[in-house]
Amino acid sequence: MAPPASTPSATSSVITLTVNGEKHALPVDHRATLLDVLRERLDLTGTKKGCDQGQCGACTVLVEGRRTVSCLQLAVAAEGREITTIEGVAQDGRLHPVQQAFLDLDGFQCGYCTPGQICSALAVLDEHAAGWPSAVTADVRPDAAVPPLTPEEIRERMSGNLCRCGAYVSIVRAVERAARTAGAEPTAAPAEGVDADKEAVA
Repeated sequence: MAPPASTPSATSSVITLTVNGEKHALPVDHRATLLDVLRERLDLTGTKKGCDQGQCGACTVLVEGRRTVSCLQLAVAAEGREITTIEGVAQDGRLHPVQQAFLDLDGFQCGYCTPGQICSALAVLDEHAAGWPSAVTADVRPDAAVPPLTPEEIRERMSGNLCRCGAYVSIVRAVERAARTAGAEPTAAPAEGVDADKEAVA
């Protein structure tokens, strides 16, 4: 006879997950992914299941501020760590500047990948502000200045998130605007009379 759902078994444990600042104690199978626990046990369905193989980025969440593809993260390995999903990004009823930029600049079409895109963008801004280089950063010396957050840098840093609708141009613009709002180093100034948010991104 199977044990009650609230009782741990040889293949499950009661763990406490801290998600969006709230603690949840629940028994989970040791093989359950963080993605499945978020969606099926905690009803946090903003995090999307795309490829389920860590390839598309739709399931991206933040774990201790670092982006994680939750379909490859075991839930038990996330115990004791701060997890932020798309439901926890807005604060006090106000959209985060990244969310607002995606909304204002149409950084989405169907919206399925958007929660993962936004979580990745949040991490991109933090990584860039901390001086982390990317594969396209020209000067990667430890004492080098923080590189400008150019469209090329944004595209590289966001490359783990796929958009099947092809909204990449608007996504890059949204991350650029959010970076300026957050006080990150601005990209090269657009030509006189050109709105940076409307400027074409090749």
